[in-house]
Amino acid sequence: MARLLPWAGDGGRPCYLIGDGTSHLSRAADRIESVQLGMSAELLDHAADLLRDRRATAHQLRYLAARLAEALTDVHRIAESRGARIPVSAPAAAPTAASSEHS
Repeated sequence: MARLLPWAGDGGRPCYLIGDGTSHLSRAADRIESVQLGMSAELLDHAADLLRDRRATAHQLRYLAARLAEALTDVHRIAESRGARIPVSAPAAAPTAASSEHS
């Protein structure tokens, strides 16, 4: 299965890893994703603090917006990667009239 890696290649193109998820590179990608998610959570805390501060300058808010955009890009890539690796299952059957009467 192809895994979208948490970094971009030359020219910003996506990088993929083919394998079963047990390789050294796969484990390195797991660690990088973990760091990115942790940093994003810390940034959200900082953003909440800064947005409560009425003395925050336009420069500080623009800087915050740029860092939030970077973090969102990282989290979006992680979500795409993980979503693509979720096995697709058959949709659940709709309940019949008889089964809904007994609920």
